[in-house]
Amino acid sequence: MGMSAVLEVHFTAHAGRFPLEVAFTADAPVTGLFGRSGAGKSSIMNALAGLLTPDAGRIVCAGTVLFDSGTGINVPPEQRRIGYVFQDCLLFPHLSVERNLAYGMGRRQRSAPLITFDQAVDLLDLRPLLARSPSTLSGGETQRVAIARALLSDPRLLLLDEPLAALDANRRNEILHAIERLRDAVRLPIVFVSHSVGEVTRLADTMVIIAGGKVLATGGVEEVMNRLDLRPHTGRYEAGSVITCVVHAHDLAYDLTTLRFDGGELELPHVAAAIGERVRVRVRARDVTLAADRPSRISTRNVLHGTIAAITDETGPVLDVALDIGRTRLLARVTRRSRDELGLQVGGQAFALVKAISLDRRSAGYA
Repeated sequence: MGMSAVLEVHFTAHAGRFPLEVAFTADAPVTGLFGRSGAGKSSIMNALAGLLTPDAGRIVCAGTVLFDSGTGINVPPEQRRIGYVFQDCLLFPHLSVERNLAYGMGRRQRSAPLITFDQAVDLLDLRPLLARSPSTLSGGETQRVAIARALLSDPRLLLLDEPLAALDANRRNEILHAIERLRDAVRLPIVFVSHSVGEVTRLADTMVIIAGGKVLATGGVEEVMNRLDLRPHTGRYEAGSVITCVVHAHDLAYDLTTLRFDGGELELPHVAAAIGERVRVRVRARDVTLAADRPSRISTRNVLHGTIAAITDETGPVLDVALDIGRTRLLARVTRRSRDELGLQVGGQAFALVKAISLDRRSAGYA
């Protein structure tokens, strides 16, 4: 079960309130399209699926040209082999879960499909649900069935458009785990749309920022989230750093986990991952305190020494400071007064304090 995860998207189109100007390339299993509601994310998904025809440009997935205005190629939607899962799952209400899945298999175009029925059922833990009607399923169960049905159509690309928007926190975490398992087991290119920073930074390898129908930035999740100039688009309240770590130790007596990264360690409440596994953690800038000197006898578990790499030029009461800790960048939000009283300046040294309990375990996604 595997295929190359390469996506090349360059096109212009007219959709809704503004023209689309889209250009990004992703060579990673999961591409996250992030932006506020109405930014143009769903229109981009529709262009990938063939439901929206661009005015000009080129769309290539895993080496197959789906659209090329220069050569006149425009593969019809039903021939693109793209699985599309919407926020509203659109299961057939008169069919059982098993028959909904069988419908997906009926759309296969190859004799050697990406995944078998049993593999999809086991991967998404659907065996206890096969005989049930969609009307009896929870929101999380319904989404898992919809994802499995899309997989069984043997897609070359899977599109997930806000699949968690209508779910509560527990159900969202259930689907996040399911998508992580899918990403690691099938290695199918996935485009995931969300307006939640936490969801995108947990799942995506490549992050694409969309605003007003345009691509503002593309790159690795850590790189994009650490850019101070993108704060107005990533969300000032949720802005922060994404750090890829390795699980170093579990303290069973205190139910804590120690993660190591290039530059230091982070301790946080227990993370359900094995020693040596890679996980990605989001640290919000507003949860990071800076000190000019190393503090002692404090409750904060994480004290990290670094060099100040950048400070935003703000006229309001608060500003963001980028601190390089080894090769890892950490963002901190402080007041302008604190900057002046501590003498914070680019090139200077500082200590970042991060409370273990401020690191949400839901943000520790498998990397």
